[in-house]
Amino acid sequence: MSLDKILSISGKPGLYELKTQTRSGFVAESLADGKKLSVNIHHNVSVLSEIAIYTFTEEVSLREIFRRIQEKENGGQAINHKESKVNLEKYFREILPDYDEDRVYVSDMKKVIQWYNILQAKEITDFTEPEEATSEEE
Repeated sequence: MSLDKILSISGKPGLYELKTQTRSGFVAESLADGKKLSVNIHHNVSVLSEIAIYTFTEEVSLREIFRRIQEKENGGQAINHKESKVNLEKYFREILPDYDEDRVYVSDMKKVIQWYNILQAKEITDFTEPEEATSEEE
């Protein structure tokens, strides 16, 4: 499963997998408990493959951040997202040394780390770009 089908839904905890489209929106399934949820245009939905983190020079895709965490942790879990502010900032600086402190908040760091841990626990660990994944399948 690629990050193109993994969603974050505002106001809903955790991550969701896009299942199917409906007339008024789509159906998503929680990665945590497998419950299905009907999502309409009133929900604020973000696709993980479209999210990026600000640095001083560019925006780095969430895909790349996850890949860096995966390398740092040798494919294992990252630190707990409930760590102290100091520990989260230190950890994030190891992953992305030039992140923009003025535009990347601790709450953003918590989400990124929590999302990585959810994906890793569900064995969704292919963080390659879609073009690379497509050519590997052929």
